[in-house]
Amino acid sequence: MSKKAVLIIAEQMFRDEEYLKPKEILEQAGVEVVTASTTTQEVVGKLGLIVRPDLLVSQIKPADYDVFALIGGGGAEQYFDDEAVHTLAWGFAQTGKVVAAICIAPVILARAGLLQGKKATVFPDGAGELASGGAIYTAKSVERDGKIITANGPDAAEGFGQEIICQLQKD
Repeated sequence: MSKKAVLIIAEQMFRDEEYLKPKEILEQAGVEVVTASTTTQEVVGKLGLIVRPDLLVSQIKPADYDVFALIGGGGAEQYFDDEAVHTLAWGFAQTGKVVAAICIAPVILARAGLLQGKKATVFPDGAGELASGGAIYTAKSVERDGKIITANGPDAAEGFGQEIICQLQKD
């Protein structure tokens, strides 16, 4: 499978397993994975994982990737109102690409207006935000509506990665 995915992580407090597990699943399926953040310096996950992002969020071009995935954890809040990230999410969605978010990160998609009328899930703390964004909150561990995939936290990381692969195999 010659596909490419970009995983967006926060500068701090992203969830290590929500990054590592989907990344591993994607790579095992032959998907090239690139990591982006708002810095290319080392970033640190909630559990201490150190990652050096490959590129800046501002350098992401939707035409270069098949998957746009937002990784959760408390640090993901830095993207809640980030217009550039909202625009990127829309760019991926409008060109028929997979848009995915796990844990609290679906709030980013909700605030971008991308979940209007879509079934979605999120870490329970974000359920109100999804409803405010017009989403149909399902409380499932992993939810897919069209090419939008959401998951509710670390325990869903494996299912999240697998659902992304399933969608890529349909394309």
